[in-house]
Amino acid sequence: MGAMTGPRGLPTAAAAALLLLAACGGVEIQESHVPDHFDSSDNPVDFDKRETVFGEGGLFGGNAVPGQGDAGGALGVNAYLWRASLDTVSVWPIASADPFGGVIITDWHSPEAAPSERFKMNVFILGRQLRADGLRVSLFRQTRDSAGNWRDASTRKDSSVRLEEAILTRARQLRNQTATR
Repeated sequence: MGAMTGPRGLPTAAAAALLLLAACGGVEIQESHVPDHFDSSDNPVDFDKRETVFGEGGLFGGNAVPGQGDAGGALGVNAYLWRASLDTVSVWPIASADPFGGVIITDWHSPEAAPSERFKMNVFILGRQLRADGLRVSLFRQTRDSAGNWRDASTRKDSSVRLEEAILTRARQLRNQTATR
């Protein structure tokens, strides 16, 4: 049984939505809805001193809050950690990257030196400060069995820590480069 269709083969619900949208086109806003006693010049707004629902940094974290470390930009997470993470995982194909949530997920990558194994990495940036505890890396490894199927395999216990250290070192380099300019 097929879906019910309206004019020109559109599903009925889509046709109804189009009709509703078309009906809204002629709506006019009347000036009489603004009170006569309202004068915007009576209450000037100092935009530098206003409070917002997003806090001191604004929606995109504009300026770092004084005394709370180096936020390093206007991302949802520390910009130095974000850039250093992208630099470090640049040999892996990136499956997903969310700069506001601070998550980078790579796709599987096989090094040329070891084509029978592949690696995948998840990087989590946990805050806006450039700190060692603001970063977590999860590394996954698979090996190819004799039938050609990929099987999960263990990684060295220090592999994730070594990747975290590489990202932190690169982040410090990036911060020092911008500080000397």
